[in-house]
Amino acid sequence: MGKMHIKMKVNGEDVETLAEPRELLIHVLRERLNITGPHIGCETSHCGACTVDMGGKSVKSCTVFAAQANGADITTIEGLGNPDSLHVLQEMFKEHHGLQCGFCTPGMITRAHRLLQEIPDPTEEEIRFGMAGNLCRCTGYQNIIKAILAAVAELNAVKEAAQ
Repeated sequence: MGKMHIKMKVNGEDVETLAEPRELLIHVLRERLNITGPHIGCETSHCGACTVDMGGKSVKSCTVFAAQANGADITTIEGLGNPDSLHVLQEMFKEHHGLQCGFCTPGMITRAHRLLQEIPDPTEEEIRFGMAGNLCRCTGYQNIIKAILAAVAELNAVKEAAQ
């Protein structure tokens, strides 16, 4: 089967690549574009280690064909911050020990980022429900929830200071 020409915007940059129609987005990101933040976990959409933001929604990139991402705007963990300027979620995960072994962290933070756009001031219950599709094999959920709540407090403090 011939390869498709795929154009996407990934982390704010226009990218073009060739991919087979049956090729999964996670493989295109990692192997063709060298974006290794999203991890290959279960490959069945259960763990969420591959979570990316695509077109304003959290998606498990292990269940999205690259062809479906043609023309999409995609954000991975690499697009949220960098080592010199961490995103507030990255900073709070670090500060509140939400990192554990780190395997699930890129998917957790990317999902949390979308969740906070969907619900800017979520309750703990809303965070737990909103993060339910992302699993931590270290079972460090309490610190992950604390980190997200701390990020919410930080973001709200910045908003209040700006008003």
